[in-house]
Amino acid sequence: MAQSDKIEKLLWSVALPGFGHFLNRQYLKGSVLILLELIVNMGSNLNLAIIYSFQGDIDQAIKQTDFQWLMFYPCLYMFGIWDAYRDAGGGRTPFTMIPFLLAAFLATVGVTYSATMKVVGVLFGPVWLPMLFSVTGILTGILIRALLIRVSANY
Repeated sequence: MAQSDKIEKLLWSVALPGFGHFLNRQYLKGSVLILLELIVNMGSNLNLAIIYSFQGDIDQAIKQTDFQWLMFYPCLYMFGIWDAYRDAGGGRTPFTMIPFLLAAFLATVGVTYSATMKVVGVLFGPVWLPMLFSVTGILTGILIRALLIRVSANY
């Protein structure tokens, strides 16, 4: 399968977990991921948090968010992206999952601290802080993956 097909399925999963699986003709897995995404999204009031965050009303976004539900979202989201990419034939090289794992972990940490943690004096809230932490996880994961590949090549 062409690299562009793998990336297409990854990007559709970024749009909504499960969409990439539909393109991979994995309808049951895609349906389960979409259902789980809807349950967690509605339980956490994520759409309201997104609306308020985009409008710059971070305090209202925090008030609307159910953090116990939102804690599930980063892992569900990153798993959906990783799994669709892997099922499309990507991720066959060693340690490819590490950036996805670190992104999920650090985004969850970002959710945990999003109501109180300020970065350079700015309260980013339950949408932007997890996204910032997720990007940090992806970049850190790429570096760790490169180091592990170097180390394993020497043994």
